[in-house]
Amino acid sequence: MKMKKVNIYQPSLVELTKVDIPKPVNDWALVKIHSAPMCTEYKFYLEGKMPPYPLGHEASGEIVDIDKSSQLKIGDRVVVMPQYPCGSCNLCKTGNYIHCQNNYVLKEFTGGYEGGSTFAEYLLKPMWLLPKIPENMNYDHASMLCCGLGPTFGAMEQMNVVSSDTILITGMGPVGLGGIINAKNMGATVIVTAHNEYRAKLATELGADLVIQSKIEKPEKIIRDFTKGNGVDKSIECSGSNLAQRLCLRSTRRKGIIAFVGESGKLDINISNDLIRNGHTFLGIWHYNFEDIPKLFKIAESQKNNLNKLITHRFSFDKVADAFELQISRQCGKIILKP
Repeated sequence: MKMKKVNIYQPSLVELTKVDIPKPVNDWALVKIHSAPMCTEYKFYLEGKMPPYPLGHEASGEIVDIDKSSQLKIGDRVVVMPQYPCGSCNLCKTGNYIHCQNNYVLKEFTGGYEGGSTFAEYLLKPMWLLPKIPENMNYDHASMLCCGLGPTFGAMEQMNVVSSDTILITGMGPVGLGGIINAKNMGATVIVTAHNEYRAKLATELGADLVIQSKIEKPEKIIRDFTKGNGVDKSIECSGSNLAQRLCLRSTRRKGIIAFVGESGKLDINISNDLIRNGHTFLGIWHYNFEDIPKLFKIAESQKNNLNKLITHRFSFDKVADAFELQISRQCGKIILKP
């Protein structure tokens, strides 16, 4: 049996290849993917090469085959959580599986090369990483538990965001846009920076209280004026831009908290002026604790109207190149592939 899988083989060129459908092993299940949100895979599309790991890391779908009985069964609708953590180390046992240092190598465990990519029709995953989707929730909304809502939710949980907080979110890609949904769900006041009209408008529609177009406005002054000179209580940096990172440092009040979500390289930090004098707390956020999945499902259920706004486009697999091009244009929110 064969399945379709996306392959990047030259800059801005993709193809659908036919590969073997993987077989479940032990407590791993075979999942038929129904929704595969797109994230930063477009960077490899531009470079013209496959990443050194499976393409794609967000999905929801249906269990279609199992090798070993468990609490899940064939026909269950599930969210596919990222990576292949061991499940037995202290990090995994405490819900911080995303930081596991003993991830499985797919071929070593399953004996095959396929089953790791969400840009395919089927995927293999340990069953403990497949939380069941509530009956009244559709696949698209459930898939937002990955990067659509997950990273900024993890940041806000660690920051202990409350309704009296004013939060700055920099970077209005899909992750930052999802951050607006999380922050407003918690009752916070939200300031965001955006780089184009499309996403500035979408940020407003999602409930941002102040949208700053940082290329044509002076964000630091606007933020200081808005907060009466105090600065924001907490910042979440989602762009990976050094300019945005510095804006968070300059615009967060003393004893405030700054979470770095956007992947990036080096940032020059003045230990005395940036940290000691300001008393800032820095957090590095990749995801959220596994035990908080029920909270995410509740947010997805209560915010389904906003999730409909966040998800702006859907493409079939044979139109994946068009989806990549739309991502690159930034004239979109979250895009979902439909195998």
